[in-house]
Amino acid sequence: MTVVKAGPGDTADSLIRKFSKKVAAEGILQDLKKREFYQKPSQVRKEEKKERERRKFSRRPY
Repeated sequence: MTVVKAGPGDTADSLIRKFSKKVAAEGILQDLKKREFYQKPSQVRKEEKKERERRKFSRRPY
C-alpha cells in the first residue's frame, strides 16, 4: 500500500504529485494493466521470452 505523509506546508497538489511518483516507482499501475485481462500461461511465457530477447540484444556491446 502506498502511503504519503503530509508535511508542514504541503499543498494538495504537492501531495498528489508525491503519490503519483510513488505509485509509478512501485509499478502499481503497470501491474494493474497487466492483470486487467486473463492471459494463458503459454502467452505469459511467450511474452517473458520476448522481453528476455529484447534485453539481451539491447545489452550487446558494439
